[in-house]
Amino acid sequence: MNTGTAQRRAVPGEREPRHRPSGFRPDVQALRAVAVTAVVLNHLWPTRLTGGYVGVDVFFVISGFLISSHLIREISGTGRIRLGRFYARRVRRLLPAAFTVLVLSTIAAYFLIPYPRWESNAQEVVASATYWENWLLAAKSVDYSQSTAAASLTQHYWSLSVEEQFYLVWPLLLLVLFAIPVRRARIVGITLVGLASLGFSVYLTHADKSQAYFVTPVRVWEFAIGAVIALGGAKFVWPRLAANLASAAGFVAILGAAVLFDDQSPFPGAIALIPAVGTGLVIAAGTSGQRQWHAPVSGAAPVQFLGNISYSLYLWHWPLIVLAPFALPGLLAAGALTLPLRLGILVVSVVLAALSKRLIEDPVRNWAPLAGSTRLTFVGMVAGAVVVSVVAGGLIWTYDRHVAQADREAVALAGGPCHGAAALAPGSGCANPFGPAATVTMGPVNAYYTPPADCPPQLDQYLAGTTKTTIRCDFSAGAPRPTVAWLVGDSHAQQWQGPLLTLARRNHWVLYLSYLGGCPFARVQATGYDGKTIPGGDQRCVNWTASMVKVIAGTHPQYVFTSFFARDEPVDDGSGRSQAAQYQDGADAVWSRWTRAGAKVLVLGDPPLNSEVRAQDCVLLNPGNPVACAVDRAAAQPPDPLTLAARVSRDPKVRLIDLTDYFCDPQRCYGVIGGVAVYFDTTHLNLAYSLSLEPMIAAQAGVPA
Repeated sequence: MNTGTAQRRAVPGEREPRHRPSGFRPDVQALRAVAVTAVVLNHLWPTRLTGGYVGVDVFFVISGFLISSHLIREISGTGRIRLGRFYARRVRRLLPAAFTVLVLSTIAAYFLIPYPRWESNAQEVVASATYWENWLLAAKSVDYSQSTAAASLTQHYWSLSVEEQFYLVWPLLLLVLFAIPVRRARIVGITLVGLASLGFSVYLTHADKSQAYFVTPVRVWEFAIGAVIALGGAKFVWPRLAANLASAAGFVAILGAAVLFDDQSPFPGAIALIPAVGTGLVIAAGTSGQRQWHAPVSGAAPVQFLGNISYSLYLWHWPLIVLAPFALPGLLAAGALTLPLRLGILVVSVVLAALSKRLIEDPVRNWAPLAGSTRLTFVGMVAGAVVVSVVAGGLIWTYDRHVAQADREAVALAGGPCHGAAALAPGSGCANPFGPAATVTMGPVNAYYTPPADCPPQLDQYLAGTTKTTIRCDFSAGAPRPTVAWLVGDSHAQQWQGPLLTLARRNHWVLYLSYLGGCPFARVQATGYDGKTIPGGDQRCVNWTASMVKVIAGTHPQYVFTSFFARDEPVDDGSGRSQAAQYQDGADAVWSRWTRAGAKVLVLGDPPLNSEVRAQDCVLLNPGNPVACAVDRAAAQPPDPLTLAARVSRDPKVRLIDLTDYFCDPQRCYGVIGGVAVYFDTTHLNLAYSLSLEPMIAAQAGVPA
């Protein structure tokens, strides 16, 4: 998101003008309008304008151009940069509106968003206020479990964090380059920095696309394009025809990327050059000031208006998208935003952006006491950050109180002949098995991954890279030859640990819990998970699986329970065979190793799909009518390679535990059963529902209940 001021001669300490400054660029303002429109439409209609996220790259190039132009003029005119004044101008320009949106979003979260999401939202609010949100999201993106996290109110601040980090470093780099007496060193230095960043962008996008999207070094080259134009573009006078062709090519590149790119594109690698260079062409073509072909459109009042409010529009639109389903659940269609609601969000975003620009951005930036005092500006910055942090801290404090209350309520609600899965047991006679849930808000008490409090910490010796994977829970009370059992797989095995811990405690087992997120536990060549392809295959998963197969066999277990999300974990051994065939051979190779060691292998079939077939918050938004979230059984429970492998296995000691009938009737699968919400998040079970399945698991496994 660009936040640079338009080009002009700066006089230290002068008041920001209310009129258009000299050097105003309507074409740059139009680029802002195109960029923010692309981003907003992508967020509102992600399946229509699939590559609208490139608008952020447009903003980065614009920022590099405008900020570098300003700094270069100051260095050329005075031989130095007044860093305090420069940063104070950035504070007055950016923070008033940003802090306002953060505070109001936090307050709205308290009234509208379920309490389990308060803590993460509050943390991201603080990260956004202190401009390291991009690094926080990068850290989350490498955690498989985070693929199920709900969108936060302020995650769009990541791009503003990147820009602020650029502003901190760029003036210092320019000072160093201008101190070199060789004039060419300036453009060479910026070019080298840009090329190094581009190279790192290509590498990291290939190695870890989700992390590459957020980290600052991967984006520096886009700012550098704008800086190179600022440094040398004005010295080159374009012939009118060449300028028109260049700007036309630039707009085509931007719009083409917005239409053709999608979430599977290897972005922001080399293909990010298309919108970034396109933006550079438009800016460079306009440096000579000649009227261009696009002037009647780019200079039109609506386009210039959007460019003028682009910063505020970027700030406001995303919280409204996140809040709308909770504020207006009656206007949703099966949990999804309807067309009228999307259009309403768009209109309200524009109105709020215009008001924010007029009542917050411009007045604060031009307020004489601040404009005339760098010190007072920074005092105001600290005060604003404190206010944001206090409001966010209050939300976290309130969250902790709600967690404690939810724990007490969960104990009171558990049990009963029609509770959870028991409502679908043959002969249960429950009157309304698919009626409303006692609670639809999924908090820590419902988390499938909660570490068992009566087990030691994770063991040091069973590592996947540097990740600890295994816990040993000894409930044998010192028995000389205890029953040994394992639960092994990814997070789709982890969601069953609640009932298995119950069985282990009751039967005095030694139970090992061993998980690696996104890793299919079979002798297969895993290539990725959650829609992410890992270059060269997921060798960490392959190596860990091979080592743990031997470890598990060496413990001579009586039971090995296993499961993983095979439907979303593609494999490719290069043979061209189907996923089902590769999984069948790979699973048999592992299971036979365990059965030869004396184990009974119990394959926990994956539950029906959730967010793939219904809106993620459907149950939450339809508390009184959860049947509205019911889905056709064939759609919710499509063929699963893991289930198929267990079903066709010829090993008599391999057994499939298929619990589909406790999620579905013959026609449909449900989001609430026996007064209990079935799912914790997009793909995993609510712990309370998982626990209610313990008698059914014991019966199918042949384990004492």
